[in-house]
Amino acid sequence: MSEDQRVDLRIEADIARLTIRRPDKLNALDAEMVDGLLPLCRRIERSDARVVILTGEGGRSFCAGGDIAAWSQLSPEDFSRRWLRDGHAAFDALARLMQPVIAVLNGHCLGGGLELAACADYRLAEAHVRIGLPETSLGVIPGWSGTQRAVRRFGAGTVRRMALFGEVFGAEEAQRLGLVDQVVPTGAGMAAAEALAARVIARAPRATEITKMLVNAAEGEERERVLEALAGSVAAASGDLREGLAAFREKRSARFEATGRGEKLE
Repeated sequence: MSEDQRVDLRIEADIARLTIRRPDKLNALDAEMVDGLLPLCRRIERSDARVVILTGEGGRSFCAGGDIAAWSQLSPEDFSRRWLRDGHAAFDALARLMQPVIAVLNGHCLGGGLELAACADYRLAEAHVRIGLPETSLGVIPGWSGTQRAVRRFGAGTVRRMALFGEVFGAEEAQRLGLVDQVVPTGAGMAAAEALAARVIARAPRATEITKMLVNAAEGEERERVLEALAGSVAAASGDLREGLAAFREKRSARFEATGRGEKLE
């Protein structure tokens, strides 16, 4: 269980459950909640969880984005340096988790809430949900990658309709536009997410992790880190590393052997 239960993490067997618990504020995020998301992502990454389910408490709102009271009093410098940068760091960590992330949109998903949902690999929307990016009506921009990751994942045309023209979509239209992957009846989101999670858990964990990394790289999500992580994994599994470390410990020159080519898989 996480310390700040307003962003609550519970790891149960193979599933990490990340829940925004601030229903009295429509699950809006303040600075402390944003700050807390980054270490929670590290805990998930280092756990034995195979899949993440992300949701909000209450049913009225999945997440209403950033709490206006939390950012409206900030100076322009603090707004840029803290609020936007910290939000980017937290959301990037969520999007780049090695585990697949399923977002259960069990309530309205607006502004930063949609940017949060965009970090997931699969979005389930309950039938009553409405989705939009209202920031420009307040004089700000979708600043937690609503103009970048959201465009990569949903397409520029759809983001323009929400962010520039103020369109708000219901669940069925959101599915047609690719904002969500599946629509389920109101109240059925968590059961549908658990069924999806079971399908993920039944698959090979390392292959699933690598495939997610490759898809992220193809989409432009942390391409450099993905390439280096995969290359490092290959090098670490080789006999070269074992020999290099042994030579270092024994204070001798390493004796590397040529790697065989063309061996068949057993």
